[in-house]
Amino acid sequence: MSRRKTERLLNLVICLLATRRYLTADQIRHAVPGYAESDEAFKRMFERDKEELRELGIPLEVGSDSPWEDEPGYRIRRSDYELPEISLEPDEAAVLGVAARVWQRASLAEAASGALLKLRAAGIQTDEATPAGIEPRVDTSEPTFPALWEAVRDRRPVAFEYRTAGATEPTRRRLEPWGVVSWRGRWYVAGFDRDREGVRVFRLSRIIGEVTPIGDPGSVRIPPDVNVRDIVIARGEPAVERRVARLRIRQGAGEGVRRWAGDARPDGEGWDLVEFSFRDPEWLAGFLVGFGDDVVVLEPADARDAMIWRLKEVAG
Repeated sequence: MSRRKTERLLNLVICLLATRRYLTADQIRHAVPGYAESDEAFKRMFERDKEELRELGIPLEVGSDSPWEDEPGYRIRRSDYELPEISLEPDEAAVLGVAARVWQRASLAEAASGALLKLRAAGIQTDEATPAGIEPRVDTSEPTFPALWEAVRDRRPVAFEYRTAGATEPTRRRLEPWGVVSWRGRWYVAGFDRDREGVRVFRLSRIIGEVTPIGDPGSVRIPPDVNVRDIVIARGEPAVERRVARLRIRQGAGEGVRRWAGDARPDGEGWDLVEFSFRDPEWLAGFLVGFGDDVVVLEPADARDAMIWRLKEVAG
């Protein structure tokens, strides 16, 4: 959520809390700064803002002070809006700020901003400054992360194509997701596999294509006291030794690869040959695919296959 939008929403909340009567859209337009001047643009912004407030859990009331008024008005009843007294210790407030910063570059950034918006509106000060020496980051570059996170949030079963290690073709999996966690730099989803009729763990980087809902929200039942991280650790893949991949890199390109690779030697026709240390072929393919046809994986075979799959995904 942008700073300008946050300020406008805060001003809108303050305005609707302060009034004792219903305010029409036109009255709100003139009272709250930040809205567009044109009628159409204002209507679009105001509709989005109303929906945003409702998603934040703010009780926006629609009504009229007189039966003779045709245009509806809006207000927020203070009794419905006010939270019970919340007392946070300084370290707890600091944790809230750090949590919001963790997601600042991820797809959950707006959710974190919304949570802080509600806390600030309730008069709770949150420390958004990261303590010295700490710079948290969460890498959610996996394209399937948002869909799986939403499925866990909504307790909704999903289906996806999954390629296991060493397999040449993906298989269809139907999962009741319980949680998404990161372990050893990789993202996993754990839950009940309907086809295997048991608890399974899936690495997000091996999911091919889109994740699609196959049931109603709320239909997934998560066992009490389940610890998804423990499940992932117990069933996850063990640490593996580093291996070496042989790559061809077009001369004058692939500087991001060359920086971490061994010494390059000419390989003819405008190409160089390098060796690149790695552990996970899926991670290697995800890293190299951004360089397009400037980098070719020669070996090992599993890394080459993973690269081919990634390129096929990009090609559509």
